[in-house]
Amino acid sequence: MLTRNCLLLFLWFLIDEGLVSSSHPPSSPLGRSRTGREHARSLGGPMRNGAAGFQRVKRGWVWNQFFVLEEYMGSDPQYVGKLHTDLDKGDSGVKYTLSGDGAGTIFTIDQTTGDIHALRSLDREEKPYYTLRAQAVDIITNRPLEPESEFVIKVQDINDNEPKFLEGPYKASVPEMSPVGTYVTQVTATDADDPTYGNSARVVYSILHGQPYFSVDPKTGVIKTALANMDREVKEQYQVLIQAKDMGGQLGGLAGTTTVNITLSDVNDNPPRFSKSFFHLRVPESSSVGSAVGRIKAHDLDIGKNAEVEYTIVPGDGGAMFDITTNEHNQEGIIILKRALDYETKKAYTFKVDASNAHLDPRFQSFGAFKDTATVKINVLDVDEPPVFNKPSYVMDVYEDTPAGTIIGAVTAQDLDASSSPVRYSIDWKSDLDSYFDIDPVEGTISTNELLDRETIAQHNISIVATKLNSPVLTSRVAVTVHVLDINEFPPELASPYETFVCENAKVGQCRIYIFLQCFHSVIPPDNTAGIVTKRSGFRRRLQEIYFLPVVIEDNGYPPKSSTGTLTIRVCGCESDGSLLTCSAEAIFLPVGLSTGALVAILLCIIILLVIVVLYVGLRRQKKKETLMSSKEDIRDNVIHYDDEGGGEEDTHAFDMGTLRNPKVVKENLYRRDVKPEMKRGPKQPVSQDSADIRDFINQRLKEHDMDNSAPPYDSLATYAYEGDGSVAESLSSIESLAIDLEEDYDYLNEWGPRFKTLAGIFGEQSETQSDSTTMENTH
Repeated sequence: MLTRNCLLLFLWFLIDEGLVSSSHPPSSPLGRSRTGREHARSLGGPMRNGAAGFQRVKRGWVWNQFFVLEEYMGSDPQYVGKLHTDLDKGDSGVKYTLSGDGAGTIFTIDQTTGDIHALRSLDREEKPYYTLRAQAVDIITNRPLEPESEFVIKVQDINDNEPKFLEGPYKASVPEMSPVGTYVTQVTATDADDPTYGNSARVVYSILHGQPYFSVDPKTGVIKTALANMDREVKEQYQVLIQAKDMGGQLGGLAGTTTVNITLSDVNDNPPRFSKSFFHLRVPESSSVGSAVGRIKAHDLDIGKNAEVEYTIVPGDGGAMFDITTNEHNQEGIIILKRALDYETKKAYTFKVDASNAHLDPRFQSFGAFKDTATVKINVLDVDEPPVFNKPSYVMDVYEDTPAGTIIGAVTAQDLDASSSPVRYSIDWKSDLDSYFDIDPVEGTISTNELLDRETIAQHNISIVATKLNSPVLTSRVAVTVHVLDINEFPPELASPYETFVCENAKVGQCRIYIFLQCFHSVIPPDNTAGIVTKRSGFRRRLQEIYFLPVVIEDNGYPPKSSTGTLTIRVCGCESDGSLLTCSAEAIFLPVGLSTGALVAILLCIIILLVIVVLYVGLRRQKKKETLMSSKEDIRDNVIHYDDEGGGEEDTHAFDMGTLRNPKVVKENLYRRDVKPEMKRGPKQPVSQDSADIRDFINQRLKEHDMDNSAPPYDSLATYAYEGDGSVAESLSSIESLAIDLEEDYDYLNEWGPRFKTLAGIFGEQSETQSDSTTMENTH
């Protein structure tokens, strides 16, 4: 450091004397200083010589230093450099100014001498360089003597930062049994010093702790295995200490360290091993099928899926009685019972079990077989068991009405244990609430306790309990079904009273009918039918119309039962092919299966249908004769009903219009509206000229009806107080009906169209009626 400072002072001395600037041109900023110097001469020449002409002079900034050492620890401000211009004659007429990064705070300049100093210690890692601008001005006029020039002060690096592992500590893993040179991981250290200056940032890696298992590349920091066949089961975790040193690892360089935790991952390099070669288990003979008998375990030093063990039973003594599965949680072998055990049949089982890995690694098959074998012996323990019946169920038959105390069968149970205890029998009272049966407690014979009736209960289901004498708590049960057989106690009979007929021309041996028999014994043939045949010919109705044939019915039961039924046979006339021709009414309908009641019901239904049809036709005819609806509640327009006919539609002066609005005022001279008045037609009253309101009202209503498209599709009659001039139908109001001629012809209504069809029919019928009455009066 001292040598460097001395060199810098020597260089400053040479520059201050002008040797460097005159013989060796500086770098880019210095070149700009020369240009500035020439420009200064061009500006200062006229002032110094007093000449009026312009003369180009050489520009001259003089630079003493362009860098400053970082981490300066001196008590005085650190000298950086000196600014000088040729225009400065040393008379303090020039003032130097400094601006830019850190001007005034980090860097200061002597305005008279141009010396630049650093006020505090600088750190290159914080800021590597500073850009400043310098200018020389006249101290009196403050006018620039030269243009402003820019220069850079660089902070020169020193080795003040050690390498750092920003990602440490590290974790890595490598499979066990790996060969030498297997890649593990890579570490990286960074140095904040300037990598372009010296060896301050040149890092070299080395391993301080972890040999001889691992090694590190000094340039790249790659860590590899240095020892072959490292076994995880021996040591699983390794801690390696890595150092990174700058200055190329030379003495005096700064260093940083980090820790790398390396784990050996497992591979399947170990087979499972039983802790012992012989396992002895015991199991009670009462164990249920599917229950666990015992557990064995083979240990594997590997972990994870490499430690998964599969157990198999070697075919032999216990292969058919037991099975083995693996517990996934602790890799134990669970021996399971496949069939029921019986101590009296076999007391012990011996077999072998193999344990092997489920996932094999072919790289380690040369180490030997990856399985182990152990012998398992299972002793069956004797258990006091309940008695065992020689059949799973019993079926017995007994005839009804069998005397009480009759033995119908027996059950047998025995104790299979070595003690062979006596067995006692009983009937479960819940299965025989009425105590129909009894059982011998020693022999097991079942007998009836009272008379049985098949028609009441055809089948009895009872439960027999067998109990060991020396251990009453041990019981077993068996189901016994008792069928009550039928005895022949009911004679057969005809299923229903039969009636048939025989033709007068029937031949000998001709079958006429099959009759169905009803009996209560199975010895009767399944179809239970019998055919009746004729034994002679020549039947005549006039001699005998009905025959009553006794039929004796007998079954094959024991004892045999019989009954007598009567068959009614009618003699009828038949065609040559045997079809019925004439017979009584009842006999005719018998072949089709219709009785008298059915015929009466059919006739009643026909009569009811005829009455309904007649009523429907009468209602339709009455509906056609209906006139216009005269109900006051069904008015299609604003019609006012009144009792006085008045003098006519056009005679509004002769009739009080108030009467039309209040038909209750005048009660005199009331006329019937359902009978045509017997008055001669009078002269029509002249149309009033003072009825503009009524005329406008009626015209408006007529227009509304003509334009109304929603009117119902049936004839309707709108009655108004005034028809107006030019009406083809003239007035249709009932007010003028007093003057209608009794013999007026209404045929012209048929010419007015379909809307007046109903009206024409009404008046046409009335005209015909009046004409008929007039003719009759004239005749008389």
